[in-house]
Amino acid sequence: MSNILAGLFEHHSDYKKLEADLENSGFPSSDYIVYLNDTPHHSQYLVSVAVKDTSQTNIATDVFTKNAVHKTYLFENMSIEQADYAHLKGYIDARNKAEIHSSPEVRIKASSTGIDSEVKF
Repeated sequence: MSNILAGLFEHHSDYKKLEADLENSGFPSSDYIVYLNDTPHHSQYLVSVAVKDTSQTNIATDVFTKNAVHKTYLFENMSIEQADYAHLKGYIDARNKAEIHSSPEVRIKASSTGIDSEVKF
């Protein structure tokens, strides 16, 4: 069974160029799906590619990187027929909730002088 490499792209990136790059890299149109959303509040689109081995995964990752992918996800033991939008979105949402995001650096500023023995209560 194949794996699915999914990539999340910004809306302003050219999905037609991405499709051409995938096909020039050896992926037929039956091996990938571009999920577009016409609603204005969805600023990103999703692409899934069926990959069979590590070399195909690397090729698809390189194509995604050249086309300014925002984030990639690899789903093992999934066929392109199972890669419908709702199914993938559910898996992506679950992975994002489980991921530990890095927190911003916290700086603690200590004063050089503080309350000393001269303070009366």
